[in-house]
Amino acid sequence: MYKVAVSGINAVDNPGPGVGIAKGLKKSGLEVSVFGLAYDAMEPGIYIKWLIDKSFIMPYPSEGEKPFIERLLYIKTTYGLDAVIPALDAELPLFIKGASLLESYGIKTFLPTEDQFKLRSKDRLPEIAERIEVKVPKTKIVTSYEELNKAIEELGFPVMIKGIFYKAFKAFNITQATSYFNSIVSEWGYPVIVQEVVSGEEMNVVGVGDGEGGHFGLVGIKKLWITSLGKIWTGVTVKNERLLRAAEKFISEFKWRGAFEFECIVNEKEIYLIEVNPRFPAWVYFSAGIGVNLPGRLLKAALGIEPERHSDYEAGKLYIRFTDDFVTDMSEFQKVVTRGES
Repeated sequence: MYKVAVSGINAVDNPGPGVGIAKGLKKSGLEVSVFGLAYDAMEPGIYIKWLIDKSFIMPYPSEGEKPFIERLLYIKTTYGLDAVIPALDAELPLFIKGASLLESYGIKTFLPTEDQFKLRSKDRLPEIAERIEVKVPKTKIVTSYEELNKAIEELGFPVMIKGIFYKAFKAFNITQATSYFNSIVSEWGYPVIVQEVVSGEEMNVVGVGDGEGGHFGLVGIKKLWITSLGKIWTGVTVKNERLLRAAEKFISEFKWRGAFEFECIVNEKEIYLIEVNPRFPAWVYFSAGIGVNLPGRLLKAALGIEPERHSDYEAGKLYIRFTDDFVTDMSEFQKVVTRGES
């Protein structure tokens, strides 16, 4: 029985990837006990006992590496822990930095390198796009109202207003653009990205790079319906050869290691790279549901078991997310609050 910790179990209206990863692990063919790593006692994954076998409250990544690693070592010593699959951007630097130490205690990971993680910054997209021969929308980096107005004057409306790492809003007038600019600066600071809006279909690729220029499978999807927070609610599998080739070139050029999501706008003429995420997306269970179980393959890679490498899936498979509810006992919540685990 492999004991595997998964973070991002905040299955709310802006869901993390953890529940989808856990569902994939349970279908991987390996005997797996899933430990949930949570940051709040209200995270729903803690109470989904048929999927998450045990849960632990983690210190926030902002508290630094020492308490974070110590918490993982407590889990290892007390309950056993064979591998960790982190699923949130904020914690990845701690896992990447601490990977060798965790390995020395027998806790396996399969993560991007520090340099690869830095590629997630949106100001690095032009560099990536040039090397893999795709486009990026016209982009301006701004740090003031004056630069914001100048960028909008050059690009015209509508424009995307984005944080360097997080948040993206479409603005149709200067009032909206200024409001979004202020919101991003207050939460994430400077710089802010102003980007043209390009036409086409929103398509994503999820995969696992092997760290040597190859991969353990790719799945391409088209977004059909997204929430107000930008999360996929329904999607359909696609086999757009240009898109999949671009994702493969990205893996080859950067020798990507671990999970990733490749977000693009695709039209008849061009592929525009919008974002690269250094982890699984919230919809990652889609891959397992169509026979390319990427969470299971990543776990195998972490454990030193050679994963499958095929990407055999059918185009036209539909992914549908839905809300659900269930009832549990208040004592479970109290246990999490008082003991930090359940």
